Amino acid sequence: MATQIDPRESRQTQLNKGIAELAILLLLKKRAHYGLELLEHMNGKAGLEIADGTIYPLLHRLERAGRILAEWQTNTPNGRPRKYYALTSEGDVHCTDLLNAWRRLSSGVNHLADGEKND
Repeated sequence: MATQIDPRESRQTQLNKGIAELAILLLLKKRAHYGLELLEHMNGKAGLEIADGTIYPLLHRLERAGRILAEWQTNTPNGRPRKYYALTSEGDVHCTDLLNAWRRLSSGVNHLADGEKND
């Protein structure tokens, strides 16, 4: 018997995937992070519910596009090697562009939502 997928859950997943790139770039504007650390910030503080299977392919795509740099570091607090990601200047410009697009989109949707309340 097939399990039913809640359509609200699927929509939320798609929304989260759509803003994951912006969230990663915003975090990397502050400092370099390793993958799991990015995931913890996104899922904890931002509540985005991003899966491991989403973030690592996205990090590799951003690296191939020249928007982030990846570097293995062995001198870490727990002694385990970690791959740290840092924003490039191209990534910084891309982040600003995405953030501006997000703000326009968010403002438009908020305008529609607020208009509905007042109609």
